[in-house]
Amino acid sequence: MSDNKVILNYDGKSFEYPIVESTIGDRGIDISKLRDQTGLITLDLGYKNTGATISNITYLDGDNGELYYRGYPIEQIAEKSSFTEVMYLLLNDDLPTTEQFAGFEKGIKQYNFVADEMKRLIDVFPRSAHPMGVLSALTSALIAFNPKAVDVRSKEDMDHAAEMLIAKFSHLCAWTYRKKMGLSINHGDDSLNYVENFYKMCFRRPNQEFHLDSTVVNALDKLLILHADHEQNCSTSTVRMVGSAHTGLFASVSAGISALWGPLHGGANQAVIEMLEMIEKDGGDVAKYVEKAKNKDDDFRLMGFGHRVYKNFDPRARIIKKAADDIFAALGIEDKALDIALQLEKVALEDEYFIERKLYPNVDFYSGIIYRALGIPTEMFTVMFALGRLPGWISQWKEMRLHNDPIGRPRQVYQGATKRDYVDMSAR
Repeated sequence: MSDNKVILNYDGKSFEYPIVESTIGDRGIDISKLRDQTGLITLDLGYKNTGATISNITYLDGDNGELYYRGYPIEQIAEKSSFTEVMYLLLNDDLPTTEQFAGFEKGIKQYNFVADEMKRLIDVFPRSAHPMGVLSALTSALIAFNPKAVDVRSKEDMDHAAEMLIAKFSHLCAWTYRKKMGLSINHGDDSLNYVENFYKMCFRRPNQEFHLDSTVVNALDKLLILHADHEQNCSTSTVRMVGSAHTGLFASVSAGISALWGPLHGGANQAVIEMLEMIEKDGGDVAKYVEKAKNKDDDFRLMGFGHRVYKNFDPRARIIKKAADDIFAALGIEDKALDIALQLEKVALEDEYFIERKLYPNVDFYSGIIYRALGIPTEMFTVMFALGRLPGWISQWKEMRLHNDPIGRPRQVYQGATKRDYVDMSAR
């Protein structure tokens, strides 16, 4: 708390509310006693100005284009770290030693399998089922195969649940992909690291020798790192809200998956590809759609450009752009939609209209075109997002439980009918 206070003058009285200091970024006003003292509540639609918790995990500065995981800039993390190391960092406050990393990786590999009965569940879904619906259902079903309740007061219990879910979730994501593609189910390979293992489970074909492509693995590793956490967004807040009822980790994450599924949250990279395909079907005239985007009276919007949080360049986009360039160069892909994407990227980086408005390509733009290049269907993009975001969800859930945050219970400003008497149907 700070010595600074906010004074509210209301109904002839003054009320003082302390300032909660931050290490960097927004400070808060502690209004926990506001309703008791004044009978008032705050109204903040969408919680745009409301801090629901105090967190030590992730910091982002949208104005300056900065993103830190536990204080480490995303640029350094993406260049020097692996996704497994980032998972440890988010879950455990700091980067691991060699010994700690080996123990963490061993703990994950201990659960590098999913019960055979789960196959029967995935067989029930039609291939037409949306992968996010399948993933959410399978994640929730893990509870039935791991029925022992997690003691949310025990760090050891929570760490055990985290290792188990991290290991099994990659299987569920890979199985969801293979279900969509009509391929047989693969199991994990303990000789590989986390991202390599996921890559093999997804892309190994029957009756073919499998080769790890280091360029693809590196791109996937970067994508997962860049999506690992992003402060108190919709799905993360959902995981924390559900978990605040002392709900278990698997069920809380299943709820987060459903939140991420929404097109206003996790579907942005899919929208990029759909836009590119639309432009391609219309003849591929990029200049036409650039002019439509500039016309304020036209409803068309370029998807994957600008960001509602970052008012400058998305720091994650700078990093993933190189991965995209490497993928295109290594795989020698010929794809009209991807050609259109590269033309749009060039316009956005050179055209004064986009530069002045800071409408730069964002991480969704680049992740979408990378997944397209790898042959991943658009409906699977959000599943890939979920795999990356998993350690963030778990870290936020764990932090909330260690802090013993109270159950979430927002208030409302009621504007409906006042008290009235019931009228019999015959008299209405």
